[in-house]
Amino acid sequence: MAKKILVVDDEPDIRKLTSLRLKLSGYDTLTAADGKEALDLIRQHKPDLVLLDLLLPVIGGSEVCKQVKKDEELKQIPVILFTARSDTMTAEKATQLGADGYMTKPFDPEEMLNKIKQTLESKLALPVPNKAEGSEAEGSTANN
Repeated sequence: MAKKILVVDDEPDIRKLTSLRLKLSGYDTLTAADGKEALDLIRQHKPDLVLLDLLLPVIGGSEVCKQVKKDEELKQIPVILFTARSDTMTAEKATQLGADGYMTKPFDPEEMLNKIKQTLESKLALPVPNKAEGSEAEGSTANN
């Protein structure tokens, strides 16, 4: 089954091009133009990964990331922030927000695909503790 990726950007061309590139690489995609739509789609579809622009209308990308990472049902979903801002303060902020990755625009499509693949693989490799027993258990479906 193909991994589902939510692409969130207020620029229609970026959403379309990124979504197309992901589809051509075997991913299913959803798109959102603002932070409120993104949160609604994340809660409804629980994508395997979110590519999230920081500068969004309605609810900013920073707030979207914070809300996802504090929600017990959603916090395991990897979030990769992407933005036109490339200063170190933004990279530091991405880490503070709990983002799983960071890319600056414009980005190379192959770099984006590699970052997505690495992020998805690292999330799959994490042990999932069994909350009922307090230890790791094979086949556990508890969220980290």
